[in-house]
Amino acid sequence: MRYKLLGKSGLRVSELCLGTMTFGENWGWGAAKEECARQFETFVQAGGNFIDTANRYTEGHSEQIVGELIASDRDYFVLATKYTLYTRRDDPNASGNGRKNMMRSVEDSLKRLKTDHIDLYWLHAWDGTTQVEEVMRAFDDLVRQGKVLYIGISDTPAWIVSRANTLAELRGWSPFVGLQIEYSLIERAAERDLIPMAEALGLGVTPWSPLGAGVLTGKYNTPTTDPKRIQGQDRHLNERTLKIAEVVMQVAAEVERAPAEVALRWLMQQPFVNIPIIGGRTAEQIAQNLNCTTLTLTPAQMETLDNASKIELGFPHDFLQQSSVQDLMLVGLRN
Repeated sequence: MRYKLLGKSGLRVSELCLGTMTFGENWGWGAAKEECARQFETFVQAGGNFIDTANRYTEGHSEQIVGELIASDRDYFVLATKYTLYTRRDDPNASGNGRKNMMRSVEDSLKRLKTDHIDLYWLHAWDGTTQVEEVMRAFDDLVRQGKVLYIGISDTPAWIVSRANTLAELRGWSPFVGLQIEYSLIERAAERDLIPMAEALGLGVTPWSPLGAGVLTGKYNTPTTDPKRIQGQDRHLNERTLKIAEVVMQVAAEVERAPAEVALRWLMQQPFVNIPIIGGRTAEQIAQNLNCTTLTLTPAQMETLDNASKIELGFPHDFLQQSSVQDLMLVGLRN
């Protein structure tokens, strides 16, 4: 396992992050505590130090399990958790991005994790009601108190993230150092604005669902699976995504690796700081995903995957790249 700096911070994290949404069986699926420990040990033995959870995962059970697993060597691990999603339906202030929910959530997470600080605290999703100023000032308070070391933001429009970090820079508050987004070979919408913004602001990118809810493993392309029976039940599964998975399987056959390894490696070889969040229900799944760290895709293979999955960037991106528009703007500067 190699290590990267997360964005512009000095925080050194493993090139893969262990996601723990499957830690606990409170939602009727996921992994039992013993299997969670096996997944954790598999990840740690490979050199992983970056662990991601959230206060809502399995009703808080995920945080409890993670806290127990890292307790013997707490300082070694980069511990990330999140707030935003509701924890009580009968309390209107027990959800959202506001200061009250943030402060209550961080105290509850610290108790469940059995630690006195969180290394990376994520805003889980933008609620569309809280003012950016309130969020950034509240985050800065937590950093100054030492309860949180760094902050990140997930599932939020690019214009809000850029405004938040500009405001933090102006006011001398702690900025976001990481961006968590859905990004994979079958979900590349982030390339329109979120990823260019992350590059411009120096944010570390940690994609969730890097295997497209399992579609990129090729399991829905096998003769024993009827994709028509499943299509419509999962937004990730359709004719387009199955064709992309087929190309992933073809490249996987070339390099004699599992399709999941190829899909993950495509992410890791993007030109920006990209740390996929891997997860699973068994230690064997984690072990297979970890094999991507020893794989390198050739430029030709990367191009094949790019071409199979590329999207239209839309306006204004495609418009601004037209040669006639470029000529109007950049006379004397174009090669």
